[in-house]
Amino acid sequence: MISVPPSGTAILNPTMRKFGAPETIIHQFQYWIVMLRPIQLTLGSLVLAAHEPARSFSQLGQESFTELHKVTGQLESALAKAFNYDKLNYLMLMMVDPDVHFHVVPRYVESRYFNGLEFIDSGWPGPADFNKATKTDADTNRLIREHLISCWP
Repeated sequence: MISVPPSGTAILNPTMRKFGAPETIIHQFQYWIVMLRPIQLTLGSLVLAAHEPARSFSQLGQESFTELHKVTGQLESALAKAFNYDKLNYLMLMMVDPDVHFHVVPRYVESRYFNGLEFIDSGWPGPADFNKATKTDADTNRLIREHLISCWP
């Protein structure tokens, strides 16, 4: 069984750091961390990463799976309150970044606006389009992150 440090003291793995942690952290749990995805595929795109040093989903301990229920409930509630998404995709790709993580992509039938920018879900109703993201700057990403934190249950 893999040991995980108590909440608040978790070590950030390379995947978490690639996605901007600690600056992008929205909420940290004992076994999982929720971060704003620096490249916004759609408004509110997140990365949900496991603290355990696992390279496949099945390597996670039972506690991670148990906590995942709580994490997804809070994450979905915050995104719904913040941006009123139409669907939510959890994509576990792990092709480039091998640590266990999901790309959480809110999906929208119609454009959303935030901080003067239009966010278009160009892949709707098909798969999320990783080649077409809304260009955001550090200030916009900070504001999206702060808004999600304020909406966290």
